[in-house]
Amino acid sequence: MSTAAAAIKAALLALTDEDGRKKLGWVLAAILSPVIVVVALVCVFSAASQHNISTVELCFHGGTIPDSAAPEYRQAVEEIRDSFESLDSMAEEINALVEDEESLDADRVKAIFYVLYFGGQQPDEAGLQSFVDCFVTYTEETRTVTITDEEGNEAEVEETYPIPHLVDDLAQVYERIGSTMGIGITEDHQVNADSVYNLVVYGSAAGVGSGWFPGAEVPYIGADGFCSPIGVGWESRVTSEFGYRKDPFTGETRGHTGMDLAVPTGTPIRAALSGTVTAAAYDQGGYGYYIMIDHGNGLSTLYGHNSQLLAQVGQTVEAGDIISLSGSTGRSTGPHLHFEVRVNGQRTDPRSYLPTSGGQIP
Repeated sequence: MSTAAAAIKAALLALTDEDGRKKLGWVLAAILSPVIVVVALVCVFSAASQHNISTVELCFHGGTIPDSAAPEYRQAVEEIRDSFESLDSMAEEINALVEDEESLDADRVKAIFYVLYFGGQQPDEAGLQSFVDCFVTYTEETRTVTITDEEGNEAEVEETYPIPHLVDDLAQVYERIGSTMGIGITEDHQVNADSVYNLVVYGSAAGVGSGWFPGAEVPYIGADGFCSPIGVGWESRVTSEFGYRKDPFTGETRGHTGMDLAVPTGTPIRAALSGTVTAAAYDQGGYGYYIMIDHGNGLSTLYGHNSQLLAQVGQTVEAGDIISLSGSTGRSTGPHLHFEVRVNGQRTDPRSYLPTSGGQIP
């Protein structure tokens, strides 16, 4: 591993941890190499301003690497992205073979890989497969299949096939990775991997629930059955109304298609009405992680910039059900919920639907 690569890796191990960032602070700018300073600027600024893209977001969600980034840093991000594509594909192949209702968490696999290999020598395809296999064990099963020969004759034969079983104990996973990959895994590695995983999945290094605020724990439903997506007190959380406004990125006057509700990352987001989830995906151009629900009779709602999606396409939800956790993904300047109400495809002012102080709290 080159000196620059090792420096990047050392910096990222510290900077992916929120406490580590606070302890290092701007001392990095005075004592570390220019390569690490670039890493520090990307990570530290991302903690203070959503205008800057963090290294974790670049690797896990894509996006444009800043032009000012050092070549070594750019290479490290691009290499980890390439490895992530292979890891995702391998995780999908394993999940296609798992016979119980569990599935391999690709984000967990990538978070651990990121901490262990960012800025270092990436394993080849065989090495990546060995890494993923550390998260599962295999048993061989037999099944009867029908084969057809060249003359069209059919015959039944038995064949063996592997069945993956998830390793639930992370300590065992780390032990297997260390043995299989020939690397030493420290407690710091594990703590940083947890922080990266929480950041990717929940939008906060502290994990789920860290962003809850008073009022969010209980559904806030009006007399007409319409539920506030963030609980009681939503009126005080409005930072941008529906309609024309000054765009926070360009400064131009543009139409705002919904209402912005400022809530900490990790706040539970609730379905406004009963309905069917029609979209649960990542929109890199604007909404980030978003969910859409069809409530019938031409009415639908959209919930944007989430840190985690908890509902799936086709799922039926009731008013007040938690469908996601808030965040700041996509085109966002800070943690908040972008909430839209659509009538026959036309966006309309959510304020006309949200419960007022006369609402009921079950």
